[in-house]
Amino acid sequence: MEKRDLDIIERHMGDDKILAGLYDEHLEFERILEKFNQKPFLTPSEEVERKQLQKKKLLGRDRIESILQKYRRQDN
Repeated sequence: MEKRDLDIIERHMGDDKILAGLYDEHLEFERILEKFNQKPFLTPSEEVERKQLQKKKLLGRDRIESILQKYRRQDN
């Protein structure tokens, strides 16, 4: 994420519980995916889980982006 986005998230997390939850979930998905990416080989079930996590992460990122757009408009 860009620094500007991270600044907006940090500024609004205390008041926006949805944004805070989505961002926490995003970080957790990144942490889990990084563990998968460090493995030299994934079992078929791990590969499926990795793909599902990637999809969930992207959906969450889209929701975060929607919220950030609202805050960007307010800041201008």
